[in-house]
Amino acid sequence: MSIEIRKATQHDCTGIVTLMRDFAEYEKLGHYCEITQDKLAAAMFHDGAFVEGITAFDDEKMIGYALFYKSFASFRGQCGIYLEDIFIDSNYRGKGVGETMLKKIAQMAKMAGAERIDFQVLDWNEPAISFYERLGAASNPDERHFKFSDKAFDDLAS
Repeated sequence: MSIEIRKATQHDCTGIVTLMRDFAEYEKLGHYCEITQDKLAAAMFHDGAFVEGITAFDDEKMIGYALFYKSFASFRGQCGIYLEDIFIDSNYRGKGVGETMLKKIAQMAKMAGAERIDFQVLDWNEPAISFYERLGAASNPDERHFKFSDKAFDDLAS
């Protein structure tokens, strides 16, 4: 096994979207997965792009990806990144790929002046929770994730 982790390129969008669909199914959210290669490329590589990513390859096969973007924690005054996704093909989990990817993200974030990485984990995903806690991540049970989307977003924006 020869794993290479590198910054995502526009050419990687096809593979990332494929893995993203696998991730959505794993999280039992496949019915929400509407991403296209064009939408991802626009968010990552076109004018106004704000999403960054890294990919993991075993030789020529993409086995993982992570997407993230800049964030700011107002009360603490800390710049950070928000880790939107990190996903590793199930055949490669438990082999250090995820930890290596997180270290790469942290290094990139630190070089850009960030002081933290924020992310969410579904409450039933015990393997992910254990993984992040083992690496020192802390959760805040007092916070809840809210969103305005679909009709609620349209109503609010009108």
